[in-house]
Amino acid sequence: NSSGPLTSSAAEDGERIMPSRIYVAPPDLHLLIEAGWIRLSRGPRENRHRPAIDPLFRSAARAYGPRVVGIVLTGLLDDGAVGLHVIKSEGGVAIVQDPKEAMFPSMPSSAMKAGEVDFVLRVSEIPQKILELAREPWKPIDLTRAKDIERAAVSPEGEKMSEELDERRMGKPSMFTCPECSGTLWEVQDGDLLRFRCRVGHAFSPEAVRDGYSDSVEGALWTAVRTLEESAALERRLSKQAAARGDLLSADRFGDVAIGREQQAAMIRDILMSKKRTEENADEIA
Repeated sequence: NSSGPLTSSAAEDGERIMPSRIYVAPPDLHLLIEAGWIRLSRGPRENRHRPAIDPLFRSAARAYGPRVVGIVLTGLLDDGAVGLHVIKSEGGVAIVQDPKEAMFPSMPSSAMKAGEVDFVLRVSEIPQKILELAREPWKPIDLTRAKDIERAAVSPEGEKMSEELDERRMGKPSMFTCPECSGTLWEVQDGDLLRFRCRVGHAFSPEAVRDGYSDSVEGALWTAVRTLEESAALERRLSKQAAARGDLLSADRFGDVAIGREQQAAMIRDILMSKKRTEENADEIA
C-alpha cells in the first residue's frame, strides 16, 4: 500500500468489488469475477498454475464484456493468451507489454499470436493508457445477457463458464492425456488458437501441455534411475550370497546383471544431468 495511492489487499471470497482498489489473488486459489463480486475457487489448475490468469480474464469478460481491459506483461510460456482472446471477443480492450523490453517475452508474444490486441506498449506507457481508457464513456452492457449470466449454473470449478468456452462441451477428444491427472484431453481449435481441457477441468495451452510432458518425462527417467540402482544393489547382494555358498556360476551371473543395470542407470543419470546443465547455462545467458 505504500507504493502508490491505490489500496491493495488479498481478495476474499464474496467480497464486493470497490473502485480504486487492487485485489491480489491469494496463493493456491483462482480469482474469479462476477458482476459486482469476487469469487475465489480452488478449481483445477490451468496452464499448470493456480491462481492462473486465464480464469480471471475469462470470468471478467463474461461479467463485464466491453468494460474490461486485460493486460499481459512479461512472463514465461503463454498463460493469459486465451483469456485475452476472450476479452477481445467480448468487446473488451487487450494490452500487452512490448516483447522487446520484456525480461521474459513469451507471455506477451503468445498473447499477440493468439489474436488481435489493441495496444503494444512499454511498461512506462501502460498507466497513461489505462487512465485514458478509464475516462472514456462506458460501453453499454446487454442487460438480458447479464441476467442470463446471473442465472447460469456454477461449474464444478466454481466458474460460470459459457458452453462455447468449455472445451469439454465444444471440443473433441484428442490423442493426448492430461499431464496433471492422465485423463483424456478435449481439444478446441479456434482459428490459430488451440486449447485443451480434461474431464475434471485442468486446462492447457499447447505450450503448457508440452511443459507438463517434459516434467513427466524427467520424473519417469528419475524413477528409472532409482529402479535400476535398486535392482543392481539386489543383484550385488544375491551375487555375494551365491559366492559365500560356493556357487560361483550364479555369483558371476548376478554380478553381470548388476553391472548392466548400473551402466544403464549411469547413462540415464548423465542424460538428466546434462539436460540440467544445459538449462542452467541457458538461464545464465538469458
